[in-house]
Amino acid sequence: GGREEYKVIEAVKSGKITKPVIGWCIGTIAQHFSSGVQFGHAGASANADEETAVAKNQAMREAGIHVPDSFNDLPHVIKGVYEELKGKGIIKDIEEPEVPSVPEDYAKALKAGKIRKPKNFVCTISDDRGEEATYAGYPISSVATPDTGKTIGDVISLLWFKKVYPRWAVDFIETVIKTVADHGPAVSGAHNAKVTARAGKSVVESLVTGLLTIGPRFGGAIDGAAYYFKYAHDNNMSPAEFINYMKKQGIPIPGIGHRIKSVRNPDKRVEGLKKFAAEHFPATPLLE
Repeated sequence: GGREEYKVIEAVKSGKITKPVIGWCIGTIAQHFSSGVQFGHAGASANADEETAVAKNQAMREAGIHVPDSFNDLPHVIKGVYEELKGKGIIKDIEEPEVPSVPEDYAKALKAGKIRKPKNFVCTISDDRGEEATYAGYPISSVATPDTGKTIGDVISLLWFKKVYPRWAVDFIETVIKTVADHGPAVSGAHNAKVTARAGKSVVESLVTGLLTIGPRFGGAIDGAAYYFKYAHDNNMSPAEFINYMKKQGIPIPGIGHRIKSVRNPDKRVEGLKKFAAEHFPATPLLE
């Protein structure tokens, strides 16, 4: 519909437009319908024969405008005009710009096997990706064999704390491990392990049932005592203030209240660790 195309036709005929023009008026299929068809926006309805797409394309062709026979031929016409102008030296080769790559959809690329999902777990302690596995950055060969002078305490310091500890700290770690080993069959962990083993379960399953009992009332009191006593020290609490604080928290002070061992009947294990710390530690503010 409309007559806007004829303005371009007249401009080409009169010489106002001198450049080659390529044109195509869509809607040629309308001639195959028995009734009028409107394409696109308002006013696109042809109200006269000369306003139809077929008539306009013919008029443009007669005016010297390059018009394809169909929309599908439009690329060929564009190429033909370009080659013609290039052959006459009117235009030069057009250097194609670098086409930016469009990121591919992650789900599709993953399904096609072009990419893989990164691992979710990263170990910051041990690493076996190189020629030799490392503990906190140290090759295993530098700490494993006797000739290195390193002990199991040195390895534990790397695996647990990711750093090299001085000799007094390493020796203390080893002393603690040897001291706190389970000593009897009556504690919760040993009891559960025995019952599970008698039920016909494997060694691993029996061990796990024993380990799962470790908590505030069995084994975990040591951790709790370390946490709360250090908290009291860091906050400059007096013994009375510490007791009142724990009372307000509604938590029994961990590490105190053993049925057998006390200040008057000290635990030899505790005495040994205290003696080691007093003799080898640079400072012992918590013990003092």
